[in-house]
Amino acid sequence: MSLTFYRAIIDSPIQPLAIAFDEAGALRALSFEAKGDSLRATMAREYPGVALVEAPVPAAMAEAFAAYFAGDRAALERIPWSLEGAAGEGGFQARVWVELTRVPAGQTISYAEMAKRAGGSGPEAARAAGVALNRNPIALVLACHRVVGADGAMTGFGGGLERKTWLLRHEGALLI
Repeated sequence: MSLTFYRAIIDSPIQPLAIAFDEAGALRALSFEAKGDSLRATMAREYPGVALVEAPVPAAMAEAFAAYFAGDRAALERIPWSLEGAAGEGGFQARVWVELTRVPAGQTISYAEMAKRAGGSGPEAARAAGVALNRNPIALVLACHRVVGADGAMTGFGGGLERKTWLLRHEGALLI
C-alpha cells in the first residue's frame, strides 16, 4: 500500500513556506522555501516512497500559521503534527524533537541543555542534539529556532540565521 501526503504553500513574512500534511491534516514536513526542493528532500529522507499531491492548506492549520505571524506566540501549539513513521522517529533524535515542544515561545535553551533534557550528557550529546535539530522535519512548529549556542549565539538553523533571528525577535526572545 502506498502512502500519500499533501503539499501546499503558506504565505509568511519570512518567505512562503512549503508544507506537507497527511490525510488527517497533521503537519509532516515544513520547508522555508516555496519551490519545495528541500521539502521533497525531507520527505525522501523521513518518508521514503510517500507520494506528494498538491492540495489546499487545511483551514485550521492556515489559521494557526496566520495567527502566529500576526503575533499569537502560542498559535504554533495549535497546529496538529505527527512524526509517526518518520525515519527519525525513534531514539535520541525523537526525544530531542519531543523536547522542542517544551521550550515556550519567547525562551531559548542551549544545545547542551537540549541534549540533557533528551537524556544525553557531555559535548558529544550536544553535537548529537544539533544533528537531531538539523533533521527536524517540521521546523518552526517543533521550534528548533529556540535552541542557541551556550553563549546565546545564533548557530545552526536550516532556515538560515537571519530567519532564526527574525523568529526569536518575533517571539520576544531577542530584544535587539
